[in-house]
Amino acid sequence: MLHEHAKIMALINQTGEIEGRKKLQKIVYIAKKMDFPFYEKYQFHMYGPYSEELTLRVEEMCELEFVTEVKEQQTGYQHYRYELSDKGREFLSVMAEGFPEETEILQEMNGYSIRFLELVSTVLYFEELSREEVTAKVSNWKAKLNYTQEDVDKAYAYIGRLRNNTFAVLNRV
Repeated sequence: MLHEHAKIMALINQTGEIEGRKKLQKIVYIAKKMDFPFYEKYQFHMYGPYSEELTLRVEEMCELEFVTEVKEQQTGYQHYRYELSDKGREFLSVMAEGFPEETEILQEMNGYSIRFLELVSTVLYFEELSREEVTAKVSNWKAKLNYTQEDVDKAYAYIGRLRNNTFAVLNRV
């Protein structure tokens, strides 16, 4: 029980902390697409791929005091920060099997802006389409974010690099 929760806790533990619900959603989605062992179901939402299952798991981990959720008021909206608690670390020491040990991939991903992660996750969500079709979807659905062709190219380059690095990491597990 709680194996899927433990995977999310392992991710939070490896990144140190994650600032924002949206960022957590995007990191888990991108990691899932890179064959990390996440099984949450995602739908396309206003800010890109979104998982209600992940939201519920995070709420449960907070209620169990495995994860601390710090709410901060910033420029008119609430901002959330997630860290693993001591209780969560203790639980994780028993339940962490099946998740890659320390990986720079997750730490690096956490260092990117939510704007970039939203673009990367959106590109991955529509990866079965041609690059031109994905670029058109990004232009239409994400018009307020003003992504350029250069931004889309950087997202594709990052995805390629992630796939190469993830293959090496996951084959060590």
